[in-house]
Amino acid sequence: MAKVLGIDLGTTNSCMAIVEGGEPLVLENSEGGRITPSVVATNLKTGERYVGQMAKRQGVTNPDNTIYSIKRLIGRRYSEVAEETKRVAYKIEETANKDAHVAMAGKRHQRYLP
Repeated sequence: MAKVLGIDLGTTNSCMAIVEGGEPLVLENSEGGRITPSVVATNLKTGERYVGQMAKRQGVTNPDNTIYSIKRLIGRRYSEVAEETKRVAYKIEETANKDAHVAMAGKRHQRYLP
């Protein structure tokens, strides 16, 4: 039987689990933790992308390029999240169709629908 990966993409933290021997097993991340902060960052000097705890740590020195609490914006119009733009360090932009998109490292990151 093929393994199935379950992913909990949380606003604050995320985790992954599989079923092994009929029991759920929460997987560890590269730092040995079972939960990973839902944070993504880009280092402009090196072009590297970070996720989880490493991204969260970098957020202190690189707040403009550290994205967190992004689930609150998914599928929302800019007018619905305009107040949120005052509470985050990263840039939230309004697009031509009035959606809210995030800009990080000079690129606009947007949702794509099939």
